[in-house]
Amino acid sequence: MKYKHKAVVLGSNYYVGLGVIRNLGRNGVKVVTVDYADSNYGVSKYVKERLIAPHYKDQEQELVEFLIDYSTKQAHKPVLFPTADLYVEFMENNFDALKEYYLWPNEQKGLLASLMDKESLLQYTEPLGIKTPEIISMDTENLYSKVTEELGYPCIVKPKDSMPFVNMYRSKVFFINSEEELIEKIEMCKRDGQEVFVQKIVKGPETNCYSFDVYMDRDQNVASYMTTNKIRQWPINFGASTYAKQHYIPELYDICVPLFKAVKYRGFAEVELKRDEKTGTIYLIEVNVRFVNFVELQCAMDMNTPMMYFLDSIDEPFEGPKIEEDREVYWKYKYEDISAIKKYLNTKQMTLGEVVKDYRFKKVNSTWAWDDPQPGWTFFKWAISHKFKRS
Repeated sequence: MKYKHKAVVLGSNYYVGLGVIRNLGRNGVKVVTVDYADSNYGVSKYVKERLIAPHYKDQEQELVEFLIDYSTKQAHKPVLFPTADLYVEFMENNFDALKEYYLWPNEQKGLLASLMDKESLLQYTEPLGIKTPEIISMDTENLYSKVTEELGYPCIVKPKDSMPFVNMYRSKVFFINSEEELIEKIEMCKRDGQEVFVQKIVKGPETNCYSFDVYMDRDQNVASYMTTNKIRQWPINFGASTYAKQHYIPELYDICVPLFKAVKYRGFAEVELKRDEKTGTIYLIEVNVRFVNFVELQCAMDMNTPMMYFLDSIDEPFEGPKIEEDREVYWKYKYEDISAIKKYLNTKQMTLGEVVKDYRFKKVNSTWAWDDPQPGWTFFKWAISHKFKRS
């Protein structure tokens, strides 16, 4: 292999991890995956070692020991990659122990966790005048009356940790129309052990949802960046992208870069934002400090974020583009986009003509790759069997 250091990828059971694996492997990095169970995505040809390890939450200390044991057997410190929020939390919770045996760009213990948390994020955004939607914690005294007085209805209930919430409820948020609905959902979340908060809705169509993807170097300079906007998402209105495009939105730079410079951020991050359809104000919705859905889109634009992260971690030079033009590159996650299209049509939020107009035959796929077909075929077979089981 080209590099002495291995890349240890935490979580390959979703297309985000798959994108990280492929774009490291294509560039000569030896990739090792760590999962607590087998994956429906199959095994990428770019995986050189596949490890089944203790669960990151149920057996946290055992996983720490597992990773340390693996690293001690290597000639060079591996680079550790998180592909989901809960893996970031795991790395933050065990920062000192893991930093002794693994490399990753961030050197500030606790910073990533505070940027991920919607409430602690405010300590950084408010001094900079960055607008965020008003939120009220589930543990706030007189919660229901405060929501009625300060936020009004409709509003949304969002989780602090997306993955367990989505796994349990098959939804990224709850759309709330009344105090009765709010009481019902909050009480359910408390019973289920889900930490949530209530948030004001920023009104506007899906195309008003943006993302700012950036890599900040060790000197807090912008090494590379691009912007995108959603076209469709699932669940519709409050979900993850299923169809999106690269689109240059110049205002996002001046909103997001001061935040990362202020906290001396190093590494890859994505900021999700939305423009209010009435006022035109752009609100910062959340900050993702791990690899995201658009890995393959970024790499198709020559913004290879996994390689930047890897080279930065081993102190080797790297570079990437600053994309300040529209290149008409689209991205899709077909499995959920089919459901999204049906729902948009049924709710009359989109017409068939609008869907066809936005469709492009040249697109970046979330899962399928001609140079690595096995994960795509394995996922396709799972998706077909899953559909028949539900019907």
